[in-house]
Amino acid sequence: MSEIIVGIDLGTTNSEIAVYRAGRPQVLADDAGRLILPSVVGLDDAGGLLVGEEARNQFLLAPERTVRSIKRRMGSDDTVSLAGQSYRPQEISAIILKRLKETAERRLGQAVAKAVITVPAYFSDTQRQATREAGEIAGLEVVRIINEPTAAALVYEAGQHQGKRILVYDLGGGTFDVSIVRIEEGVVEVISSHGNNHLGGDDFDQKIVGHILDHLKIKQGVEVSGSPQAMARILRSAEAAKKHLSDHPFARIEEEYLIESGGRPVHLALELEREHYETMIAPFIEETMEAIHIALKGAGLTASQVEEILLVGGATRTPMIRRRLEQVFGLAPRGEVDADLCVAMGAAIQGAAIAGDEVSAVLVDVTPYTFGTSALGELDGEPYPYCFIPIIPKNTPIPVRKSEVFYTIRDHQREVEVRIYQGEDRDARRNIQLGEFRVDGLSNAPAGNPIVLDLALDRDGILKVSAREKKTGLEHRITIDRALSRYDQGDLERARLRIDSLFDDRDDDDREDAEGDEGDDDIQGAEGGSDGAGITADADLDGLLARAGAKLDSVGEEDRNELIDLIETTRDALAAGDRAAVATARQQLTDLLFYLET
Repeated sequence: MSEIIVGIDLGTTNSEIAVYRAGRPQVLADDAGRLILPSVVGLDDAGGLLVGEEARNQFLLAPERTVRSIKRRMGSDDTVSLAGQSYRPQEISAIILKRLKETAERRLGQAVAKAVITVPAYFSDTQRQATREAGEIAGLEVVRIINEPTAAALVYEAGQHQGKRILVYDLGGGTFDVSIVRIEEGVVEVISSHGNNHLGGDDFDQKIVGHILDHLKIKQGVEVSGSPQAMARILRSAEAAKKHLSDHPFARIEEEYLIESGGRPVHLALELEREHYETMIAPFIEETMEAIHIALKGAGLTASQVEEILLVGGATRTPMIRRRLEQVFGLAPRGEVDADLCVAMGAAIQGAAIAGDEVSAVLVDVTPYTFGTSALGELDGEPYPYCFIPIIPKNTPIPVRKSEVFYTIRDHQREVEVRIYQGEDRDARRNIQLGEFRVDGLSNAPAGNPIVLDLALDRDGILKVSAREKKTGLEHRITIDRALSRYDQGDLERARLRIDSLFDDRDDDDREDAEGDEGDDDIQGAEGGSDGAGITADADLDGLLARAGAKLDSVGEEDRNELIDLIETTRDALAAGDRAAVATARQQLTDLLFYLET
């Protein structure tokens, strides 16, 4: 039997986890039978962890202790506040991933250690790496990052051998992507993509929220935007109205006792027409139409050459979207697979393929951005030192490796600066700089000394760069695999310990509630709410791991690496349910800490 590699759709609004079993992908339900986990994280008034539906419910009462739509911040150096504590986007996403991991382990009855995670096609390198880091913090090895539209195409076209050109329209809660896909003999090949990482159903909600605030101000003369609780309730009403308008021409928006103003309660009651709502969101829909035409141009196709349209993401239930697509393409979009679940299912298919299972479709993806460097050239008719030189063009199938030769511009030039950018602008400084390094010690040569720059992009969007002096073979290289505020290994381990402690506190509460039901605190069966691994860490081992994590900042590089290895070995042994390995790792960790602390 091949190993299990789950597929995860880590969404802005909702997330799902799936596995490939019995020849088909299956989305796994939680203990309440829910297939969809709201991507919301919170802490209750006692500091207990809330994830999913419970956190979303709390958002109405305690928005300051609740975080939603964290996906829009992935890859940034932002932090979010949760009950007075600061967390990075990777950590909040890791909590969601860890909950999904627990769901899978309970359903499958065994530990889950590997995953394929989907991202928007237009996610940058830094956003992809942040997603990978979130997986690592959650205790998952992220074996592949794939694009959401591509994953959906795998589900729709599994077993399809007839050649087709397909447009995948993916509009979720926070991001939009369009991909042009070619299906041929079981191969799903992406040939072009475009999108916007900050356009989605959340923006539709905000239009309704703005409409409600205007209504309250005009009709009742009150301003409620300063009340977090009132705003949370208004947002909930806006989301409900948006969904209702997908199937009905009118939606009633009502909330009792929003706030008190001038000694009287303020109630909300208004009706929203679908026609008015569509006028509000029309600019967003037209922006997606513009992205479609850019993707078609990148694929070298016209609208009439598209043979099918696939809809992905909950926001595609908006009737106006279907109408506009039919107007442009003359085709009725397909939607027989649940738009909220198909991405996770596609990720599970890809996971099964990586694990060695026989699947019906093979994936060939493309890079959504151009990668290149800067050099002296001409911009707008003038010499300019930061002209962008593309090396890997947008929509190139990945993995890919390309090289280009550059030349020194001065006699006896002993060093060169290499800067790597991602983007489409001719001015490199208007693109995203991913990394830079210096090649020094060049030979004492006249101007025109050739330097070969090599870029290799893997399937996960991780870029490896090398620069080599052709004459001598002198080479420098970097791997650009970091988010803007990248975790080093020590930071990653501390983040893992921090997130684990939130789950451990929750598990302690669960154990207290069930006290007396089990005779052995160190062993739990796969039934009854364990994580399926068979062994849980006791308090002494938890304390030992916490001491080790706290030491990472105060020891040398060699000792830090040894500490990290032992921490990971201990956790792997726990996950595998190997008592002997846990005991060995505990003793080795105790010995090392004794040495470091004396």
